[in-house]
Amino acid sequence: MRIHVCAVGRLRAGPEQTMIDDYLKRFDRTGRAQGLGPASVTEVEDKKGGGQQAEADLLRRAVPKGALICGLDERGTVMSSPDFAKLLARWRDNGRQDVALVIGGADGIDPTLRAEADQLLSFGKMVWPHMLARVMLTEQLYRAASILAGAPYHRA
Repeated sequence: MRIHVCAVGRLRAGPEQTMIDDYLKRFDRTGRAQGLGPASVTEVEDKKGGGQQAEADLLRRAVPKGALICGLDERGTVMSSPDFAKLLARWRDNGRQDVALVIGGADGIDPTLRAEADQLLSFGKMVWPHMLARVMLTEQLYRAASILAGAPYHRA
């Protein structure tokens, strides 16, 4: 099952990008045997300043046709790492070929795109900068693959 992180904004070189690259590499290595991956990041940018609706249109174009859409949103479901691993496994076992994990811009995901999502996921009631949300998401992908592999990375 391919994972597509579709995010608004361009991340420059720096510690966040280094962490994301590291977690994605770990995820690809660990997830392969679990039927997960590869994972990729697609960045979109609304250069014309059209707001949430324009961002939503760009994100829709970044999502592969037929992909399950999981939006990261403060109104979404808060779940534990093992529960997130089970969710990924369920999608994989149900034959999903592509899952798009969508991260909105500064104002979040447009309500119309949020309504189209198959799942909404939250990292808690606090709002996180999109660059940190990407780091946390890629770490959780690696953690989920590790949990499913029975590796010792996750110590709960």
